Amino acid sequence: MTFSADRSYAESLDSADELSGFRDRFVHADRDLIYLDGNSLGPLPVRTQARIAEVVDQDWGVGLVRSWNSWIDMPREAGDMVAAHLIGAAPGQVIVCDSVTVNLYKLASAALVYQHGRDVIITDDDNFPTDRYVLEGIARQHGCELRLIHTDMDDGISEKALSDALDDRTALVSLSHVAYRSGALADMRRLTRLVHEAGALMLWDLCHSVGAIPVELDENNVDLAIGCTYKYVNAGPGAPAFLYVAERLQDRLQQPIWGWFGQRDQFAMGPHYDPAPGIDAFATGTPQIIGTVGVEEGARLLGEAGIDRLRAKGVALTGYVIQLADEWLSDLGFTVASPRQDGRRGSHVSLRHPDAWQISQALIRESVIGDYRTPDRVRLGPSPISTRFTDVWDAMDTLRQIAADKSYTDIPAGESRVT
Repeated sequence: MTFSADRSYAESLDSADELSGFRDRFVHADRDLIYLDGNSLGPLPVRTQARIAEVVDQDWGVGLVRSWNSWIDMPREAGDMVAAHLIGAAPGQVIVCDSVTVNLYKLASAALVYQHGRDVIITDDDNFPTDRYVLEGIARQHGCELRLIHTDMDDGISEKALSDALDDRTALVSLSHVAYRSGALADMRRLTRLVHEAGALMLWDLCHSVGAIPVELDENNVDLAIGCTYKYVNAGPGAPAFLYVAERLQDRLQQPIWGWFGQRDQFAMGPHYDPAPGIDAFATGTPQIIGTVGVEEGARLLGEAGIDRLRAKGVALTGYVIQLADEWLSDLGFTVASPRQDGRRGSHVSLRHPDAWQISQALIRESVIGDYRTPDRVRLGPSPISTRFTDVWDAMDTLRQIAADKSYTDIPAGESRVT
C-alpha cells in the first residue's frame, strides 16, 4: 500500500495485520489510553495476570513451602524458553535471575578475570547508564582501563570506532544491541567477529531488542549476553533479568557472587562453595518466583506470535512514525533522531525538539503515553504485539496538535524524577 497521511490508511494497515488478534490477549483497563512506551514497560498479558493470581493463591497460599518442589528449576526452565523463542540459543545457556545490573557485574567480572593479562574494557559513551556505571566500577576495582568509544547519539555505534579502539590489551567489549535513546540497531555479527579477531570477549546487552527483534546468539558466536524482561517480554515491573553464557565458556568462567543457588548441592549446606555445573553456576540467591512466572508467560506468548512477525510489524510501526513525523512535524521544530533505514532501527523512535520534556508531559495529559530522554527527545515505543497502526496515527495527530497550538507551555520546564 502507498503511504497516505489519512487515518483510513492506518485502518487499512490494521485490517491487514496478522498479529491484530494478539491485542486482545492483553489487559486494557483504560480503552481511551494510547500506550507507546512498550520499550520501558510492556503491557500486562491476560494470561500472566491469571497465572500470577494462581501462584499467589494456590502455590503460595495453599502449597506454601511445598511449592518449591515445582519452583526450584523455574529459573533455568524460563531461561530455556527465552533462549528458544527469543534469542537463538540452545538449551542450558540461559538462566533467569537477578537484575540486569547484577548480571552485568557477574559476567563482566568473570570475563575480566578469565582474560588475565588483558586490562582494557571497552564500551561506548552513549551506552545505557547502568552498563557504563557497572563497567566503570569493575575497571576501578581491578585497576583496569575503561575505554569509552564516542558514539553518534542518533546513529549508534560505528564499526570503525570500535575497530580503532581494539588492541591486544582488550579483555572485554560490552555494547547494547539496540541503543536506548535512538533505537539504533548494532550489527551483532560483524561487531562480534571484530572483537574476537582482537582476542577479546563480547558481551551484548539485549534489553531493547529481546522480544522485538530476532537475536541469534549461538549463530553469531556470541560469548555473553544479558537482558531485561519487563520491556517487550511483558513480564512486569521489576521482573528478573536473564543472562546467557555460551556453553564453551561455562566451565571456564567463575562468577564473583557466590550464592547458594549457584552451589552444586545446595541443600547439603556444605562448608565451602562448589559451583554447580553449567549455567546454574551463574545463579546467586533465592529466585523471584512471581516475576519468573511473568517471564515464562511473556516468552510463551511472544513465541506464539513469532519473533519474525513481531520484527516485521515493529519495522512497519516505527517506519509509520517516521513517515508521519516527516509529513506533519518537520515544520513544527521536530527532527527524527533515529536511523531511518529499517535494518538499522530497533522498535522505538526518538523525535528531537527543544521543548521535548514539556511536550512529552502534554502527551501524557492527553492520554498518549510515550516518554522523554535527555537532552531533547520524545521517545515513542510501539509494542509490535499489541499496538495498532491507528494508535500511532492518533498519537502523532495529538502530538502535532500539541506542538502547533503550543498547548504544552503551561507545563514547567524542569524535569521530574521519572521521565
